[in-house]
Amino acid sequence: MVCRVAVVGAGSSGLACIKICVDEGLEPVCFESSDDIGGLWRFKEAPEPQRASIYRSLVVNTSKEMMCFSDYPMPDDYPNYMLHSQLLQYLSLYAEHFHLLRYINFQTTVRSVTQRPDFSLSGQWDVVTINRDGEEERLVFDAVLVCSGPYTNPTLPLSGLTGYETFTGRCFHSWEYKDAEALRGKRVVVVGMGNSGGDIAVEISRSSKKTFLSTREGAWVTGRMSTNGLPLDMMNISRRINILKLLLPQTLINWVVERALNQKYDHRLYGLQPRHRILDRGILINDGLPGQILQGALVLKPNLKAFVETGVVFEDGTVEENIDAVVFCTGYNGTFPFLPPALSEGTHGELTLYKRLFPPSLQHPTLAIIAFFRTSGPIMPTVEMQARWAVKVFSGSRHLPSQEKMLEVLESDRQRSMKSYTCPLQAALHVDYITYVDFMAKEVGVQPNLLALLLRDPVLWLKVVFGPFTPYQFRLAGPGQWAGARHAILTQWKRVAQPFKTRAVPEPEPGQSVFSLPGLLTLGGSVIMAVLLSKNLPALQGAAEFLERSRIFLMDNWYTG
Repeated sequence: MVCRVAVVGAGSSGLACIKICVDEGLEPVCFESSDDIGGLWRFKEAPEPQRASIYRSLVVNTSKEMMCFSDYPMPDDYPNYMLHSQLLQYLSLYAEHFHLLRYINFQTTVRSVTQRPDFSLSGQWDVVTINRDGEEERLVFDAVLVCSGPYTNPTLPLSGLTGYETFTGRCFHSWEYKDAEALRGKRVVVVGMGNSGGDIAVEISRSSKKTFLSTREGAWVTGRMSTNGLPLDMMNISRRINILKLLLPQTLINWVVERALNQKYDHRLYGLQPRHRILDRGILINDGLPGQILQGALVLKPNLKAFVETGVVFEDGTVEENIDAVVFCTGYNGTFPFLPPALSEGTHGELTLYKRLFPPSLQHPTLAIIAFFRTSGPIMPTVEMQARWAVKVFSGSRHLPSQEKMLEVLESDRQRSMKSYTCPLQAALHVDYITYVDFMAKEVGVQPNLLALLLRDPVLWLKVVFGPFTPYQFRLAGPGQWAGARHAILTQWKRVAQPFKTRAVPEPEPGQSVFSLPGLLTLGGSVIMAVLLSKNLPALQGAAEFLERSRIFLMDNWYTG
């Protein structure tokens, strides 16, 4: 029976793991190398070696209702998309509410995690740590949750670019970038068009002389706002839409979504058009990129090929001279140097993980790597579900398949992802958000039973199926049930609206147009009822009451809120 669990890192993933261990009656001991919680989301003025680093203006690209933990909604007055400092504040509130700080050893670095000599029998681990005074300690744990994240070792691909040794400008990774002040009035190249690359290029372009964004493949781009200015993910990540994706031809969906995006700004005209279709990969979330291109402050260029003394050469042969700086937004090496090298058994020395969580080579599944994946949905609820599943496996209440079966599933998942990602490493990291979370929820025993929910609580069923895929639904029943889950779902749109209520606005005229769809349904039902009742049919006794209840139900629940 697993009792004592080492948690490496006290960022958002580590906090969730601590809380879930406590919920399951286990004893978590967390080791955090810095002096406070927050991990990636704790902004520092200067980057620190072997720690994640973010830029000053970073705003999250998933909204508060979608990204919060499943049993702790964010405060009503929080903006829907918040600055990193507000997310850090939420993590502090979460840690305080669930009394998590008592389990954390700050300024304590994990040096190594190794299997004990009797691992084949005990499944235990030796964990060596070093504290702020340089004192080393060796501890024994029944299980380990690695929550240190993959954003500490930046990839800077200079060795593959000729001429960089004699380039007179500055080259650095986005890990070092904090703000655009030092680049004001300069000519800058940003390499890489992920979310960080888009954000940084836009920010630099607002004060630079000229900014060039170099991209290998381009990207589909959209802002954080959807219909009526509501959060994009709240409107587009739902069970309803997921079902439509399964039922409708992918070619049709690609055409519809791409057409909608191109009506906002023509991706081909703007130089954004990628090779892949929109459903094949994630979308770049950026509110300012098209506008900066339209103003000429930001110029799209193909992939960077080489340096010359004062400039750069792109793959199409064009040269830009008098370049002052090149910012590489080229990702990170997802390495965990404190883990046994034997776990990195992939073709390219990468970690091989069953369902992006468990090393299949271990004789006992007592170690899990948290948050080492990529998905088009919010990270924190996914990580929370990973932790809930991992802890169930540690405690023995859930079991993994055989090693042979895990490797088979792992390869099948990778092959499926290879259809979208030609790079095997990227393909291995990708998971489909709803499918992945639902799979883990089923393993944990908390996946909503939609049929039972329809019969028991049709109003709630409507919200769960047709509304946004918010994490509260995984606290409605089963292990870890939360009494406030139903209320959280029914009031989620009120929390979306709350931060907008900063001034009084004129109220619409009373009454609803009969030409709205709910109005037409109500009018149609009333006309049919009047015709039937005029014939005085005995079989229709009580039908008026039934229609009235149906009308109220439709009017109250037509919108997903």
